[in-house]
Amino acid sequence: MARPQILFGVLLYIAGTLSMKTVDHVTVREGGTITIPCLYDNQHKPNLKYWCKGYFWHSCKIIAHGNATGKWTITDYPAHNIFTVELNNPTSSDSGFYWCAVEIGSHTKPDDRKHLYVTVKKTPDVFAVSSRVSGREGDEIRVQCIYSSGYQNKVKQWCRLKDQSCYTVGRTDTSQNSSVQISDDDGGRSFTVLMTGLRLTDSGWYFCSVGDLQAPVILVQRENKNKTESDDVGLFPSVCSNTIASNDTEDSNCSLEDSSEQMDWLFLLLYTAVPLLLLLMLVLVIWRLIQKHNGALSKRGPDVCSVAECPTTVAYDTVVFKKAEDREQNQVSIS
Repeated sequence: MARPQILFGVLLYIAGTLSMKTVDHVTVREGGTITIPCLYDNQHKPNLKYWCKGYFWHSCKIIAHGNATGKWTITDYPAHNIFTVELNNPTSSDSGFYWCAVEIGSHTKPDDRKHLYVTVKKTPDVFAVSSRVSGREGDEIRVQCIYSSGYQNKVKQWCRLKDQSCYTVGRTDTSQNSSVQISDDDGGRSFTVLMTGLRLTDSGWYFCSVGDLQAPVILVQRENKNKTESDDVGLFPSVCSNTIASNDTEDSNCSLEDSSEQMDWLFLLLYTAVPLLLLLMLVLVIWRLIQKHNGALSKRGPDVCSVAECPTTVAYDTVVFKKAEDREQNQVSIS
């Protein structure tokens, strides 16, 4: 298959200068997940973002837009001028040409967009062992990029999406930058990127590049233990997604998710605390009634009644019964 750059060269020339940036060609494992970053111009923050499928721009089919969720999930982070497109559980039928796009809605200026090609295979030709790496300021991180045997002799690079700057394996000076070193392990069909002395400005989207294939990787810096929480605001966002987080993510989105999680805990607390509180109040009321009843009994004292209230006492004389013989004997003696 011809390279996407060649296939779309004429189209881009006709369209003029476009500001959208993304990778050119990614491979993803069948049934896996991949997140593709789409970097747009600052003036397009409020515009609608969408994901379009098709070889030609004028006839491509919009398959996701806004903050759509599903097989293709779009998440916009206007604070960082980027939106991501996540593909979940892909099949071979999902392979094809796609476009990151921002709606402009002007006849004189077309929608801002950038094409790429997605290949879904059982075994991707190029991929990163971890699509997300993190570290604190001053730390070092390692990224291992795997490639198939067919790409063993291709140029290997580590590139940053924002400014398209790349560090290449194979040059005499592999330490082109004091903070970036790249080593290629030909036998293991992988190359390793080592970034040392991380700076706050190092966060963001990168990609492993082998030949014409790329594998997106996000670098996130965790909070520095020596700093207060306020020092890290706006520098490196917290991880907001299950699999991938980015410096090119919107802090407000993280805040919204944190807020919704706090609300969930609040509702849970209310649903459990209110019934318990009502039950406790009921127990207190019953206990008070029992105490009041016992107090009334203790004030009443023993069962003593007045002369008028108590029934009249009846005295009984002792009645002696004697036998008939005794009675006769008594009569004889009397006579």
